[in-house]
Amino acid sequence: MDNIKNSKILIIDDEPSLLEMVKTIMLNEGFHEVFTASNCRMAIEKFKEVTPHVVILDVMLPDGDGFSLMQKLREISTVPILFLSARDEDENRLLGLGLGADDYMTKPFLPRELILRLNIILRRTYFPSGMKPKEKPTFYLGNMLIDMNSGTIKKQEEELTLTAKEYALLDKLYANKGNIVTIDALCRAAWDDNLFGYENTLMVHIRRLREKIEPEPSHPKYLLTVRGLGYKLVLEA
Repeated sequence: MDNIKNSKILIIDDEPSLLEMVKTIMLNEGFHEVFTASNCRMAIEKFKEVTPHVVILDVMLPDGDGFSLMQKLREISTVPILFLSARDEDENRLLGLGLGADDYMTKPFLPRELILRLNIILRRTYFPSGMKPKEKPTFYLGNMLIDMNSGTIKKQEEELTLTAKEYALLDKLYANKGNIVTIDALCRAAWDDNLFGYENTLMVHIRRLREKIEPEPSHPKYLLTVRGLGYKLVLEA
């Protein structure tokens, strides 16, 4: 596979409308090979038939559950798996991640966030030289290495993973480094929408991003607030 859009995607869910919706999202994004299954039996058969590069998996299925299905798939493959489920209790999320899932999203979800998370998983998992998008940078903030190809922050012995929202915001800020990025522009980057209804949520994500990239999040020196306008990323304080 020499291009991320050539990834084969298997979607497993028992809701026909959701299956079709997620498949349409993937096709509209440019993915060419998207396959579906509505139960565990069909999923295993389709998996062996197409050997997907990534699996999007529901927790609740008519003939079993996603956690058990994942364990069966893990017996024959290390394919990355993204859970997409209406069950959002912390216990279920931790169970899925603890079993080796690469990510866990809850319904309802934003199509843009699903695509962002999926792309991060694919970039992190597959490393052909021609696959990494050249435009995605790797840069330092102090002693922290920010790798936008894998969506990770490395500092000393610790490695942190950016969420899809944090990734979208940092990507927008870096593209305009040293300059002010308006609140409205950041909302469009993260939610594909304008300011209305997102300003408080944006502040929460900015705070969480600072907790990952700032030595002292309450006294930021890289991700600065420009009161009344927005934010800017300063690479050298």
